[in-house]
Amino acid sequence: MENKWKALISQLTLEEKAGLCSGGDFWHLKGIKRLGIPAIMVSDGPNGLRKQEDKADHLGINESIKAVCFPPAALFACSFDRDLMEELGDAIGKEAQATDVAVVLGPGVNIKRSPLCGRNFEQWPLHPRDFSRE
Repeated sequence: MENKWKALISQLTLEEKAGLCSGGDFWHLKGIKRLGIPAIMVSDGPNGLRKQEDKADHLGINESIKAVCFPPAALFACSFDRDLMEELGDAIGKEAQATDVAVVLGPGVNIKRSPLCGRNFEQWPLHPRDFSRE
């Protein structure tokens, strides 16, 4: 699988690689038709999924689709219940899949302490190893 991704990345031009990092608009990453890479939607919401309707904006002024609003991640973290946190991630992931969102920006129960990250309460992307029991 790793070789497949390396081969795909090697076919990208520098402009295409930069385009994948900057996005097509506020909530969508650019696709690359010639390589079959689709445009995908990202969404945020540290308390659940926040996906706006057609006229999306970064301020949240326009309408959002109806979604579950969970308690803040800090409250989940206080429980020290990893199974509960896994259920939270699972529920948000299922809601994202049901609304065609490919990447969810957050939530993170372990606040990162890094000068390189401005939004420390959100993780991008969530990964199963975040719930490792080690």
